Amino acid sequence: MRNTVLACALLLSGPAAAACTAPAPPPVAERPEKPPLPQKPACLDAKGGCPGWEAYTYNDQIKAYNVQAQAFRPLAEAYLKKLNAYVKAANDYAQCEVKTLQ
Repeated sequence: MRNTVLACALLLSGPAAAACTAPAPPPVAERPEKPPLPQKPACLDAKGGCPGWEAYTYNDQIKAYNVQAQAFRPLAEAYLKKLNAYVKAANDYAQCEVKTLQ
């Protein structure tokens, strides 16, 4: 009988007695930096357009940017997953704190 009362007391006080652990956000140092877009030459918007060499140079810069952007995307997605996990953990922490007040 005494063991039953003790077991019931432990079950009833379990969640309220549990310590809530505050989550830690992902380190800002892990946040990937988006590659900068190459500067568009002024002649691109001009009526006559750009001389061939300038257009080719800009096109090469855009191709290089696209390669950098492709490398950036999985890093950004991984960081976003960490941020979403942090948001979920923060919500769980808040719910735990609410339960301790009840």
